Amino acid sequence: MASGGMKKEIGVDHDALRFGLNAGVKADLVPVHPVQSTLQSETKFWADKKRFGTEAIYGSAFNIRQDLDAQILSRFQRPPGALPSSMLGYEALTGSLDDFGFEDYLNLPQDSDNLRQPDMHHGMEVRLGLSKGPICPSFN
Repeated sequence: MASGGMKKEIGVDHDALRFGLNAGVKADLVPVHPVQSTLQSETKFWADKKRFGTEAIYGSAFNIRQDLDAQILSRFQRPPGALPSSMLGYEALTGSLDDFGFEDYLNLPQDSDNLRQPDMHHGMEVRLGLSKGPICPSFN
C-alpha cells in the first residue's frame, strides 16, 4: 500500500524513499506486522461495537447520517498554500481530537531549515489533474 495516500503508477520505476522497500505487489500480499494487525483489528472491533450500540439506541438512520457527514468532512480541504488543512471537522466527528501521537510534534516540515514555500498555483494544478508531481515540494 502506498504511504501517505500517494498513488502508485504502473510502469514507473519504484521509488523506495516514497513507497518503502517492498512496496510492490509483494507488499500487498505480505501480512503487516503482528502488532499493527492487532491494533487494526481492535480498532475495527470497537468501532463496530460503538456502531451497533448507536443503532440500537438511535436507529439505523443515525449511522447513515454519521457516514454521510464523515464522507463530506473527509473531502473538505484547504487549498494548497502556507497553511496545511487540519481536517478539524472530521477529527471532531471521529473523536480523534484527543489523540496526540508522536507524529503530531516530531519532524514537522515547518521547523526544517530546508523548507521551501509552496507554490499555490502548482498545487491547484496538481489537485485538478492539470500537472504532475507533488502538490507541495517541501525540501530542496
